[in-house]
Amino acid sequence: MSKLGNLGARLHHGEVGYDFIKNRKIWYGVSILITVVAIVGLAVRGLHMGIEFQGGAVFTTPKNMSASVAQAETYAEEASGHDAIVQKLGDGSLRIQIAAIDTSTSDKIKTALSEDLGVEAERINADLVGPSWGEQIANKAWQGLGIFLFLVVIYLAIAFEWRMAVAAFIALIHDITITVGIYALVGFEVTPGTVIGLLTILGYSLYDTVVVFDSLKEQTADITKQSRWTYSEIANRSINSTLVRSVNTTVVALLPVGALLFIGGGVLGAGMLNDISLSLFVGLAAGAYSSIFIATPLVADLKELEPSMRSLKKRVLAKRALGADTDGEPRGGGALVSVCFLGTAPRAPAWGPPRDSSVSRSRGHGRSSGKRR
Repeated sequence: MSKLGNLGARLHHGEVGYDFIKNRKIWYGVSILITVVAIVGLAVRGLHMGIEFQGGAVFTTPKNMSASVAQAETYAEEASGHDAIVQKLGDGSLRIQIAAIDTSTSDKIKTALSEDLGVEAERINADLVGPSWGEQIANKAWQGLGIFLFLVVIYLAIAFEWRMAVAAFIALIHDITITVGIYALVGFEVTPGTVIGLLTILGYSLYDTVVVFDSLKEQTADITKQSRWTYSEIANRSINSTLVRSVNTTVVALLPVGALLFIGGGVLGAGMLNDISLSLFVGLAAGAYSSIFIATPLVADLKELEPSMRSLKKRVLAKRALGADTDGEPRGGGALVSVCFLGTAPRAPAWGPPRDSSVSRSRGHGRSSGKRR
């Protein structure tokens, strides 16, 4: 078995682990800082809306143009008086986008571009885009997002409990805010592809969160019937037992998206790939982070506000102070305090007796282990 596979097995069985819950205030602080930076970036710089949302014209030149992107951009801005976005397509043609212009202005710009680029005006294709189409897409996207979040909260509240639904909802808002804020800071154009990417990342983020919640629900069944572990410690075990699975899923998803973003968009210059790949890349990374560092710690905080969980925590701490385990047998050195984080106990049931307890009892009350005389 590989080292990563061995580590995953040890995490799953609780033999090793990291205390995510104990350090939750650090993760909350990091998330708040990132979110504030994203919101400030969004407020200061705003989103660079594409022509589909603003309206305007798209000019496509003939193939194998000798003019560079910078030259075409200068020509378009001088002819229109507006900012222009120029992309060189795979066949060597240029795609020039100019927002907020009407039909009469479009004809003048087309004539000016034909003179500057040295091509006939009839060979430059001009398409006008109305802002109403982009507004319809944006409105439908907001409606879809609202319906999605509503259904997610209802489903999680039924399948798990309302605390998990609230935590998942906060994690999703966290992911969307960070992704949109980074879009504003980077200055990438927001297109319908961006909207598709934003809606897609919600499913990935929710998947990782539900995996941890399912493990947590399984391990906390009848939790109040034991006095060995607190709810937070079992929540920590749930994160560790699914950690490698979440990391592997995220890495596998990020590899092709990263290829689209850095190779397709950066090296090859396929600018339209950036619209969807950046939102997917940032959203997938934020979703994996929030499912581990935000959603489950929030559930633990909300759950331990319950009187039953507070009472359980008092019993557990009292047991540890006395140095006794569930069966009342003495323990040494307070090892139980770290069993959830460095633990040696089997995964399920989380508070079951040691595996060799029946053997030890039989040896204590049965016949001796020596040779019969």
